[in-house]
Amino acid sequence: MIDIPKKGKKFILARHFEGSPTHDNFKLVEFDIPDLQEGEILVEALFLSVDPYMRPYSARLLQEGTSTMIGSQVAKVIATKNGEYPLGTRLVGYWGWSTHSVVNPNNVATGMIGSFTHFPDIGNLSPSLGLGAIGMPGNTAYFGFLEICQPKEGDVVVVTGAAGAVGSLVGQIAKIKGCHVIGFAGSDDKVKWLVDEVGFDKAYNYKTADWDKCLKEAAPNGVDCYFDNVGGLLSTTIRNNMKDFGRISVCGSISTYNDKTPTMAPACEAAFVFKQLKMEGFLVGRWKSRWMEGLSQMTKWIQEGKIKVKETYTEGFEQMPQAFIDMLNGVNVGKAIIKV
Repeated sequence: MIDIPKKGKKFILARHFEGSPTHDNFKLVEFDIPDLQEGEILVEALFLSVDPYMRPYSARLLQEGTSTMIGSQVAKVIATKNGEYPLGTRLVGYWGWSTHSVVNPNNVATGMIGSFTHFPDIGNLSPSLGLGAIGMPGNTAYFGFLEICQPKEGDVVVVTGAAGAVGSLVGQIAKIKGCHVIGFAGSDDKVKWLVDEVGFDKAYNYKTADWDKCLKEAAPNGVDCYFDNVGGLLSTTIRNNMKDFGRISVCGSISTYNDKTPTMAPACEAAFVFKQLKMEGFLVGRWKSRWMEGLSQMTKWIQEGKIKVKETYTEGFEQMPQAFIDMLNGVNVGKAIIKV
């Protein structure tokens, strides 16, 4: 018999971010869990995610002082009045920073807030992977790299944010496709991990390296594909070192998310014209109709040992703000996960 809680906890956005997030931006509140109506289910979070997109998207989607912080979680059904969702069913849902959520599967949201999917069959792998390599970040790497960069065997690929949840996967997918992979990350330990354990051919600490010199050494003939997670001046340098007809997939711009004023970068038009480059941004929801294709392939590669997954765990729901702040500051290696 499952003991059904009467109250849950959630973090609301106390005030919008100005510059780097602080604990003052969040407020932990307790709420009453309502009785279920016919067709509804009650889910309890097992693992929660913090991701870079939460920083810019909060300004677009959330109301200061009232809105629950956005985010995804792996959860299980602990009470149900819906025969299609028995007790113990695991789901991946965008229910935000909340320990419990009442959901009506017959009235599923279509946007980022409130939508959910069934948990994929991943065998004995950790359920937390549903928030990382076998979830949204995994499909971001899979589709965002393969569909936009269109890599070919022998291509030189550069990945920024290479030790993060998406970047580390992009580099490994590129190796599977027979590419030469160069990564930029934020510490010497991350660089060592990328080369020694993940399989990157070269990696550099962007905080201490001479970017242009490193690229000319690691890719003397130029770069074919660039997967951009960070934006800013580093991306300008990489674009200037690309081959003719190079392809650029823009996933994010984490280096600028906390800027109070826009980052100024040199004009990029000359590189695009004279090198005939192609750059395309994307939102992973573009491939919603192929979602399970990506998850299935990522699961297979992990089970075959072709992709190695790293997770940085934070214990305790109350630690979510700190985990979020740490993630934006590059403390995590691989996927940042909160274990309830």
